[in-house]
Amino acid sequence: MKVAVTGTPGTGKTTATELVETDLEVVHLNDVIREEGLDEGTDEERNSLYADFDAIRGWLAEREDEDGNENGVLIDSHLAHHFDVDKVVVLRCHPEQLAERLVERGETAPKAEENAESEALDVILSEAVAEHGTESVYEIDTTDRTPEDVSTDIEAVIRGERAPSAGTVDYLDYL
Repeated sequence: MKVAVTGTPGTGKTTATELVETDLEVVHLNDVIREEGLDEGTDEERNSLYADFDAIRGWLAEREDEDGNENGVLIDSHLAHHFDVDKVVVLRCHPEQLAERLVERGETAPKAEENAESEALDVILSEAVAEHGTESVYEIDTTDRTPEDVSTDIEAVIRGERAPSAGTVDYLDYL
């Protein structure tokens, strides 16, 4: 099984996936992109890398065994929903709290605001639903929740104990 944990930067993906108890291989995709050089250069204005999706797909394909069977993987990244997975967990966070988290970790105010607006507009959720359908997308609100609680919810998705829930979180009031 392949599971993507995605969401706007600052929603708690990496923190939560580090706590998930699973037999799946946990892949922090942003680290892999940097460490393996799976990029096509740098966006100087945003101080971020342009991901090379074909190279990432190739790297993920290496996670298959010699018979072509997929080994289980839990992919953590704001890009994870762009890849072939069985389930997509979209972490959400109220845009005000999201902007605060991003500024606290060193992002500029304009970048934090851009991400907060993206969160309010459901950008990543919309992309995930467009690529995988509502039957494969699970929303988890991380606002005012502990990483342990969020990881427990992710574990429930992996075990099949949680129903798909795309469209259950709404932050349009932020705009």
